[in-house]
Amino acid sequence: MPSTAALPAFVSRSTDSPLHYTEAGTGDILLLIHGSLCDYRYWRWQLPALSQQIRTVAPSLRGYWPDAIKEEDPSFSITRHAQDLIAFINEIAGDRPVHVLGHSRGAQVAVELACRVPERIRSLTLADPGFALRGEALHTSFQASIADRLVAGEVEEALATFVDTVNGTGTWRKMVGWFKSMVRDNAYTLVSQVHEAPQPVDLAQMAKLACPLLLIGGEQSPARYHSRLDALQAALPGATRVTIPMAAHGMNLANPVMFNRVVAEFLASTGPTEPKLD
Repeated sequence: MPSTAALPAFVSRSTDSPLHYTEAGTGDILLLIHGSLCDYRYWRWQLPALSQQIRTVAPSLRGYWPDAIKEEDPSFSITRHAQDLIAFINEIAGDRPVHVLGHSRGAQVAVELACRVPERIRSLTLADPGFALRGEALHTSFQASIADRLVAGEVEEALATFVDTVNGTGTWRKMVGWFKSMVRDNAYTLVSQVHEAPQPVDLAQMAKLACPLLLIGGEQSPARYHSRLDALQAALPGATRVTIPMAAHGMNLANPVMFNRVVAEFLASTGPTEPKLD
């Protein structure tokens, strides 16, 4: 099992705040975008495998470990993360398009990124996307209660409730030590996340994207993720959809062999990136 301590650490100065990341491999770039309470350590089982095929780059979004915020940040938002990643892509990829994979909240960052600079996106993979769609009712009371408990100092209880809600009852109790440490490191990002302006995804705008699209779900993920993928598949008939067996929301950790195989096969199916001609 790869150690998070073994992941090489780099820092980009492409924005006004240092962006920490890890990477491995050479060639075309696959950008991995983590979700809530995570950071680049979340991809510990993807870096060794996928980097055999492609240059695999995993940043920690602004506000997350190792520069995790400890109080509310009013600038924390999907838009801010996407803007940071656009600058980061320009730095590491030049004018070549990149493959992008986002998990959970990271899937919304990936969509925002793709809609802002579609010409920079070679392919888009969304794993159990956690965003709301335009026109849907937003349910924020649950996350607000979690934020209140964090501010009150009930950190362990708040994190257990959040993780069990997004991944299934009893998940926190069964989580391995390194994962719990990562989540604790990023606990206070939830306070800012709860208070960011609602930003539902517009399917009509997504439908304009010309890049190949892969939708990944966990077989045992909570029903709301299956419903989200159903809606995306119905609206985007050109998308490929795959379900990872024996896995819930954290499917890349629960069944990394299958997850990595699905991603690798999808990337191979898109063909080589053509260089941009002047």
